Amino acid sequence: MSERIIKSEFSDLMQKSYIDYAMSVICQRALPDVRDGLKPVQRRVLYAMQELGLRPDRPHRKSARIVGDTMGKYHPHGDTSIYDALVVMEQEFKKGMPLVDGHGNFGSIEGDGAAAMRYTEAKLQKFTQDVYLADMDKDIVDFQPNFDETEKEPVVLPVRIPNLLINGAEGIAVGMTTSIPPHNLSEVVDGMIAYLDNEEITVKELMQHVKGPDFPTGGIVVNEHDLAEIYETGSGKIKLRGKVEFEQGKGRSRKDKLVISEIPYTMIGANIGRFISDVVGLIEGRKTTDIVDVSNESSKEGIRIVLELKKNADVERLKNLLYKKTRLEDTFGVNMLAIVNGRPEQLSLKDILHHHALFHHELMRRKYTTLLDRAYEQKEIKEGLIRACDVIDLIIEILRGSSNIKEARACLIEGKTEGIRFRSQKSKKQAEKLRFTEKQATAILEMRLYRLIGLEIMALQEEYAKLLTEIKEYEKILNDPKEMKKVIKKDLLKIKKEYGFARKTALTTAKAAVVVEAPPEEKELVFVMDRFGYGKMMDKQTFERNEDTVYEEYRFIVPCLSTDRLSLFTHDGMMHQLKISDLPGGRLRDKGIPLDNVCNYDHTSQNILAVIPMSRLDKTEILFVTKKSMVKFVEGTEYKVSKKSVASTKLAEGDEIVHISFFPVDDKKKKSIVLQSANGYFLRFSLEEIGRKKKTAVGLRGMSLKDGDEVIKVYLCENGDTSSFILYKDKELYLSKLKLAGRDGRGTKVRR
Repeated sequence: MSERIIKSEFSDLMQKSYIDYAMSVICQRALPDVRDGLKPVQRRVLYAMQELGLRPDRPHRKSARIVGDTMGKYHPHGDTSIYDALVVMEQEFKKGMPLVDGHGNFGSIEGDGAAAMRYTEAKLQKFTQDVYLADMDKDIVDFQPNFDETEKEPVVLPVRIPNLLINGAEGIAVGMTTSIPPHNLSEVVDGMIAYLDNEEITVKELMQHVKGPDFPTGGIVVNEHDLAEIYETGSGKIKLRGKVEFEQGKGRSRKDKLVISEIPYTMIGANIGRFISDVVGLIEGRKTTDIVDVSNESSKEGIRIVLELKKNADVERLKNLLYKKTRLEDTFGVNMLAIVNGRPEQLSLKDILHHHALFHHELMRRKYTTLLDRAYEQKEIKEGLIRACDVIDLIIEILRGSSNIKEARACLIEGKTEGIRFRSQKSKKQAEKLRFTEKQATAILEMRLYRLIGLEIMALQEEYAKLLTEIKEYEKILNDPKEMKKVIKKDLLKIKKEYGFARKTALTTAKAAVVVEAPPEEKELVFVMDRFGYGKMMDKQTFERNEDTVYEEYRFIVPCLSTDRLSLFTHDGMMHQLKISDLPGGRLRDKGIPLDNVCNYDHTSQNILAVIPMSRLDKTEILFVTKKSMVKFVEGTEYKVSKKSVASTKLAEGDEIVHISFFPVDDKKKKSIVLQSANGYFLRFSLEEIGRKKKTAVGLRGMSLKDGDEVIKVYLCENGDTSSFILYKDKELYLSKLKLAGRDGRGTKVRR
């Protein structure tokens, strides 16, 4: 057998495969359909529950059974995603209208997870059965084969309200996301009716009915003026605030309270705990002294987070502080993206109502077409039965004279009398004239004798008259667009009357929260850092009492002010800044915190060579000496920047800083620098020979090094000082006795 090799460009193959994958995620998992507002997993869960018979008037069933049926028949993905979808559709704090009625632990607004699916039970809400799944026996939606073509599933559910708006949607696809806030059912129905009355209506006019999002957690939308643009474009940001109420303390021991009774929708879950942590942080960071205690008294009845206040606390400032510094004010990003005709589209408010109006019209058209077909079928049967009652004696004679049902049916439909025994020729001739339809003949053959009672015959005639009225009504609805609109509007108003509720979220235009922070108290402190990179602040009195111990145990000791910042210079040519207020205060034996936690310094790859308060940089020159003997002075003002990290100097490849010193400006006279190389060379020259350069410059060569040699240590001394010495190979080497040479010399070789 000859080989068949298919040549393909790898990039083309990958591109096609990725596009196929992306479209699968977008259309089959992450984004809702504009018609029913449901993602595939939600649609399949609800349909599986209906197929299991989990109607509102029946008992609950184990969630594991629902998940199993959904996964086995319709949704061949992980059971976790299916159960998560079921849980979310039950949670009334996430959905504008919950679709599932659950028994057991389905999680809480504070972020507690649902119990395992084997412990919880569920069935459909009455609202879901009436509005999302009704009339599915009337061929109002198309069905498609499931993943293995053993079952049929609906392409879309016959949802008769704009669920995309009422319950909202959230989903992350490939290269796109959707985020649609929930809305009030009554308002959306009013907006839908307004659109049906005038299809040329503008978004601004629609907003007289659909005023804005209505989150199940309540709260306040504070940028109402932005909603018009959001609904026009389908994207934007909604600013949400929690509802804060002031409770006056009563009696001597009672304190005033700020009570948060409604939270922003974005605070659902773990963010409630984070909010309380943020409030505690404000207290510990002394951003406010008005809060005495924080407690979460939330229960099944609702949210209640209580902040106990000091006497005469500034309540308005405290509210603004909470809005500014915590998630009590948050942003909900809106991106109204949905699947329209198999493609993702960003939609405006009017677009969503338009597409749902088309869908609702199609549902009603198919429903009344099916009802009309059934009515015509019943009309045909009723006409046959009424006619049969008029010749019932002949029909009985035919049945008694037939040897089998086939002969009787042939006689009723075609008037064939062969093989049938009649009492008279007259009966036979009458039988030959019979021409019932097949459906009429079947109904006659299945008719019970009690239907021959006079009252039953009258009831049959009344049913026939009623059928004629229904047929006329159905035809009118199907043939007259105005009548169809009336039916749709009547249907919507019925849903609103039964399931509508008052708005929960308030809408307003509020000023941005502004907090004028009192300047922090300025105190003299001492920054200390040990050799492991742990730092802390020590008050001046503690330092002075333990000065000797501090100098023994800590690598850096830097006096500074509490309002200042620290600049950390590292061996790799970087400068990192940190706020002194971010460092904890500590006693002598307190460990402090790793500096990695409060700035960009990395103790695993960087070595701190020098530390200086930023306030001292104005009148300071910084001396840099590198391993490859490059030296320079840089003005400290170049490092007064707002960035947390900047390059402190330019280094050649393979070079690093070995020494950094700080000098008052123009304080270099009568001072010398001594460079020591690894090969034992010492070069002493005046600091005045080192030029002032920019931080972006490499610098000047300080010492002429042989190949393989490098600067390992740097010493500073006063000219004429005879007391400065170092130990070099177990001998005292006086720095002042070294020959004062010029910069860029080889230096003196010091032997044992």
